[in-house]
Amino acid sequence: MKKHFLLAGFAALMLFACNNKPVSELTLSGLDPAKFQTEVNNAQTNLYTLKNKTGMEVCITNFGGRIVSIMVPDKNGKMQDVVLGFDSIADYINVPSDFGASIGRYANRINQGRFVLDGDTIQLPQNNFGHCLHGGPKGWQYQVYEANLIDPMTLELTRISPDGDENFPGNVTAKVTYTLTEDNAIDIKYSATTDKKTIINMTNHSYFNLAGNPSKASTDNILYVNADYYTPVDSTFMTTGEIAPVKDTPMDFTTPKTVGQDISNYDFVQLKNGNGYDHNWVLNTKGDISQVAAKLTSPESGITLEVYTNEPGIQVYTGNFLDGTVTGKKGIVYNQRASVCLETQHYPDSPNKADWPSVVLEPGQTYNSECIFKFSVEK
Repeated sequence: MKKHFLLAGFAALMLFACNNKPVSELTLSGLDPAKFQTEVNNAQTNLYTLKNKTGMEVCITNFGGRIVSIMVPDKNGKMQDVVLGFDSIADYINVPSDFGASIGRYANRINQGRFVLDGDTIQLPQNNFGHCLHGGPKGWQYQVYEANLIDPMTLELTRISPDGDENFPGNVTAKVTYTLTEDNAIDIKYSATTDKKTIINMTNHSYFNLAGNPSKASTDNILYVNADYYTPVDSTFMTTGEIAPVKDTPMDFTTPKTVGQDISNYDFVQLKNGNGYDHNWVLNTKGDISQVAAKLTSPESGITLEVYTNEPGIQVYTGNFLDGTVTGKKGIVYNQRASVCLETQHYPDSPNKADWPSVVLEPGQTYNSECIFKFSVEK
């Protein structure tokens, strides 16, 4: 009799344990890791948290290699989440976006989705005004990277992209390594190899709201871009092939000014074409990662972001197409210009511009790119 009671009690305990899973511990930014644990295309997704000794926290999901949240201190010492995103993988799937993503194979646009490689014309998907944008509708931001949490401050993500992936040639193995440093920087290193001649251009597409309040526009942010030239676009957001001076135009951020100072000056055709700022700047840094490529500061929070890169260009995008139809983390509606994107990269449509820095990757070569997002508080 005693044995039967013990067995019944054990069975009841096991049933209770199965039906009452432990509540997962929330991140500092308020994310529930359980909402990031699912399967997409038979691959497991998760949320990974990096922390340093000063208390900074970065949360990343291997779905699209996306930065989901970044917690940094403001001028009063209060921790603020300074990027846009969603609370769950379900939202990332149901509401297509580039929030925080590791973009590949080719960041930005390729004209009409077409380029020539060794005499062969390659046609890619056309998913943006007739052009191929960010690798096509099934680009890497919608794929699951294999994740390896190397240590509490380093996450390595690997994407094996098969030959013909969105019609890009070559079997490509790409890696994105996120390293959180003790001085509040996120060091992002990209690498890739291929078994067939191809093109590659990777970037991170975080939408920064340095005030930590994405219910408000970021047009009061002060922006500096270390570039004397930029690449103009036509009405379909495609680069024209021109490299134009910023001097005496609203594109000049060599002297810091607010994002919103000239953004509505649609008499300047480039701002009309871009619906605001959505352009590539030709950096003066010329691949020197020790020089500041761009700097953004929120007067409200005092939080400053410095960008360093070995890339020749940086795309500044001011959230022009956010329109209040997307609800992000903590139920906050994302309205127009709630953020600023600073995407380090090769220039848009480089495969069709022979005199621009090449994006061709050959077998036996390794593609390497680096971007550092360094946070601090304006004194």
